[in-house]
Amino acid sequence: MSTSMTNPLTEDDIANYLANTPDFFERHAELLATVELSSPHSLRAVSLQERQAGMLREKIKALEHRIMDMIRNGSENVMLSDKLMSWAGSLFRVADATALPAQIADQIARQFLVPQVAIKVWDVAPQFAQCDFAMGVSDDVKLFASSLNEPFCGVNTGFEAARWLTEPMAASSLALLPLRGGTVGSSPAFGLLVLASPDAQRFNSTMGTDFLARIAELASAALSRLQ
Repeated sequence: MSTSMTNPLTEDDIANYLANTPDFFERHAELLATVELSSPHSLRAVSLQERQAGMLREKIKALEHRIMDMIRNGSENVMLSDKLMSWAGSLFRVADATALPAQIADQIARQFLVPQVAIKVWDVAPQFAQCDFAMGVSDDVKLFASSLNEPFCGVNTGFEAARWLTEPMAASSLALLPLRGGTVGSSPAFGLLVLASPDAQRFNSTMGTDFLARIAELASAALSRLQ
């Protein structure tokens, strides 16, 4: 019995042969014009060359979309950086230290279009101890804030800090930013910044937190005046 009958050729055999024999179509150039394939965009048959051209156009279109996404992301990053610089500059111009927490919350809401923002600071100097921003913080919240190695983002599952918001029930997703004077792990948090949105996906667990971390660093530096 012949080998071809006991081991019939498969599609993989043909594909491997063509992949490993790059000069096949050079020796059989007429096949490029005669082989017909079904078109993914219509019911008619197209030549191999036309199908390859179509596939190339689709790849080019996909690359164009990726480039446009990169340009758009780059533009958005520039806009965010400009807003961050503008916000940081406004903090330097606040003369009254007691107005800083409210200024930080207000500017974050305005500059970054965050529906609700709240902030609390503890372990402040005696002259600030009776201010609203320094009161109403439990030990559990303080421990939780110090345990965060990076901003927390996710669904609001009843976090105590969400009660600081004007409308806690409208906070579907939260970003909780610990405020500290040193690097993570070197010092406990002395405050917590709460960003909230009615959109459950605005602050989700898969999003990057680098930008939020920069906000926390700037806010921490400005609020060090209260200690």
